[in-house]
Amino acid sequence: MIRGITDTVKHLIIINVVMFIGTLTVGGGQLFYEWFALYFPENVLFKPWQIITHMFMHGGPTHILFNMFALWMFGTAVETQLGSKKFLFLYISAGLGAMLFQLGYYYFNYFPSYSELIASGLTDGQVMEMLKTNKVVGELTSSQMSAAQHAYTAYNASMVGASGCIMGILAAFGMMNPEAKLMLIFLPIPIKAKYFIPGIIILDIISALTGQSFFSPSNTAYMAHVGGAITGFLIMWYWKKTQFNKNRWDR
Repeated sequence: MIRGITDTVKHLIIINVVMFIGTLTVGGGQLFYEWFALYFPENVLFKPWQIITHMFMHGGPTHILFNMFALWMFGTAVETQLGSKKFLFLYISAGLGAMLFQLGYYYFNYFPSYSELIASGLTDGQVMEMLKTNKVVGELTSSQMSAAQHAYTAYNASMVGASGCIMGILAAFGMMNPEAKLMLIFLPIPIKAKYFIPGIIILDIISALTGQSFFSPSNTAYMAHVGGAITGFLIMWYWKKTQFNKNRWDR
């Protein structure tokens, strides 16, 4: 183990960096992204392996820098307490939970909008043509135009990043170290983890529902953050509940 970093965290960082280099160098920055980012399942660009690979992709230098810093900072502490196997299970599970929450949010917007467009008299082929090209077919009312925009946004959405995984790790850190004091770079006020982490999750929920961004770029998949944190919490809650058998977190 390199001083200050555990083995699994180290290997995860290496994989993320290699994937980021691939994104920058393969296919002019687009082909690699189309292969391994997660696309909306209705989109023709969706491939099954993207369910896993998107967790190791990032959209830019700042994105990967902050995520890898958080992975090193909190992941090392959590892996030390959980062990490598449980840490990796938690990490991947949180990423999958994040994906399900975000895709669920997209479908929540997509299906009603798609149904409204079909009810307006458009055929499935016409609707899909609009979603692929962003060109209006026929004459639509303002309500139908809004539905078309919502459906288009969901259909063309893509997800990248380890943020959901890291939110699960952050939730685990908070449950195991509730009195640890944390602070934001731009808000240097120490706050206990048991207050800090729920606060971050609440802000993500508000951002997802209102579109108001507090600390992250406006294109952040906020519901993925929420899904990752909730998944991490539930796994840790289960392990803590069964702490007197083989599933306890410190075995």
